Amino acid sequence: MPNSKIIRTTPEAQGDSHWNPPAGTLGELVARAEARSLELNAQRDREQIALARSGITKLSTSLAGDFVSVIAEVKRSSPSKGLINPDMDSADQARRYKKGGAAAISVLTEPDRFGGSDADIERVIAASHLPVLKKDFHVTPVQLEHAAQLDVSAALVIVRSVSPMRLRELAATARDLDLEILFEVRDESELEVALDAGAQLIGVNNRNLETLEIDPQTVARVVPLIPRDCIAVAESGYSSRESVERAALAGADAILVGSSLSAAADPATTVRDIASVPRHARRE
Repeated sequence: MPNSKIIRTTPEAQGDSHWNPPAGTLGELVARAEARSLELNAQRDREQIALARSGITKLSTSLAGDFVSVIAEVKRSSPSKGLINPDMDSADQARRYKKGGAAAISVLTEPDRFGGSDADIERVIAASHLPVLKKDFHVTPVQLEHAAQLDVSAALVIVRSVSPMRLRELAATARDLDLEILFEVRDESELEVALDAGAQLIGVNNRNLETLEIDPQTVARVVPLIPRDCIAVAESGYSSRESVERAALAGADAILVGSSLSAAADPATTVRDIASVPRHARRE
């Protein structure tokens, strides 16, 4: 990678011996995701899954442009906010996001704490025809196989949620499936692990999902370290043009906006207000 600010070691040096399972809210959600994954049937013929995905627009392609792209999220509730919009019609919400100029739509499918489902993905794709990010706690290869068969463009993987060895396994699985991964990190060490796994789409979350606390300086600190040939997505805390401009100055290519858009009375106007911020290239 052209960015020399992150000095990476080999995958072997990033061994699992220094990794501890996540705690707090993230640990709880990961445990629930692992339990749900046992109910999924593994699909061994990944080549056939990949062939069936021919023609699906890549998330990375949709985020390329002169302005900071908006990934608008369908989000009914969350551990940090509680109920946000529990009666949301996901298809109608997707149409409004598209009208406002969203580049892609993130759909939370976690059922217990976020009130989501796979059905929301089907409705959003049919209503908007925009690239969809499946946002869930993906910690096993079978979950990615399942995601790929839902015709999403990409799936979220939170780097803190899995060991470095498992992260590389998930990255290899996604490549087999022609499925992009948005690797979510919250600090410099997690960015290093993500890059060693081959990350090209990197989300930087201002929120620590173990404690649910937000540090608004996280994006400003970590995004400038992301190589310029990667796509950098700023997450959590973006609800105004001013906040998006700050992310742009840090070098973010896109922002992912969840709670404020899902709760907005006029989602199309809200997206439009934040979808015209010029991008700023990250320095070499």
